[in-house]
Amino acid sequence: MAVIDPAEEINELAGTLRSIQDVLDLDAMRKQIEELEEQVAAPDLWDDTDKAQKVTSKLSHIQGELNRVDGLVRRLDDLSVLFELASEEADEDTRAEADKELSSLKSDIGALEVRTLLAGPYDAREALVTINSQAGGVDAADWAEMLLRMYLRWAERKNYPTEVYETSYAEEAGIKSATFAVKSPYAYGTLRGEHGTHRLVRISPFDNQGRRQTSFAGVDVVPVVEQTDHIDIVEDEIRVDVYRSSGPGGQGVNTTDSAVRITHLPSGIVVSCQNERSQLQNRATAMNVLQAKLLERKRQEEAEKMSELRGVSTTSWGTQIRNYVLHPYQIVKDLRTSTEAGNPTAVLDGDLDAFIESEIRWMRRQESEPA
Repeated sequence: MAVIDPAEEINELAGTLRSIQDVLDLDAMRKQIEELEEQVAAPDLWDDTDKAQKVTSKLSHIQGELNRVDGLVRRLDDLSVLFELASEEADEDTRAEADKELSSLKSDIGALEVRTLLAGPYDAREALVTINSQAGGVDAADWAEMLLRMYLRWAERKNYPTEVYETSYAEEAGIKSATFAVKSPYAYGTLRGEHGTHRLVRISPFDNQGRRQTSFAGVDVVPVVEQTDHIDIVEDEIRVDVYRSSGPGGQGVNTTDSAVRITHLPSGIVVSCQNERSQLQNRATAMNVLQAKLLERKRQEEAEKMSELRGVSTTSWGTQIRNYVLHPYQIVKDLRTSTEAGNPTAVLDGDLDAFIESEIRWMRRQESEPA
């Protein structure tokens, strides 16, 4: 087996990094940072809390992206020096350190390259994620709650702010559904490939005979709406119900009927919010969630029409996309990309990057295939 020269690998990585820099347009990013810093310095910024949070979040994200690129450039330069030092001094320890850093840089530059693939019309948006238990009874409800924790842990690892808008608890264990927001730029583009049905196989903790159980939960990912979006919701086409928020086992959380459920009658879409004490705040949040779901519905309908005109068929991601097997062996496997992980515990604790990166590449290939 031929040994690859590290210098060639470093040159190849440098070329990839230059391509990434061209796509990201670092000069434009620096100019945008200056503009956002001016907005942050404005004395009246926090008069509008929502706007202030979006501005500061966007600034933090772009600064982080720029620092990420600059850091990779420095590491690549340092790596060349490290290999030269190891060669000159015939130092095996230094060579081993350099090899380890080379492997790490390949992974980190590859991950950044994936970020450049997020070029869809809504990819830069924040994300709204809804999880629903499906077939499998109490195991499915428990599985839905496990998925909720998995995504919240993933966001926590990334330092992405999240807000849980609504959680509908099941009677015995787990949840019927939950909706939460990931409040970070490009959260939608990053997570949209998670949309679909997730299947769990394990020994049921709720079965006295210890039998194996298969259960399903659905994940729905939509982009957060912005002021430029035009989604008209006719008041006569919605039904608004108010109720008392509840916790696990039906325990009351609020003592007033502040939770809000909105049903969009033409589409049958139902959204709820119970995270605020105020009924008005919950209604406003629920309306935003409804607008986001209607926006995604509109986007899908337009995509289907375009596909019909082009004479191609569209495949829904709302089918089974990933298996999580805990018994009789342990593996997590994505059915679209064939990405696998032999440690389900780590995956369920939020270690999703390998799956997310491979599905972003997969989606990009699907979307770029000629008609």
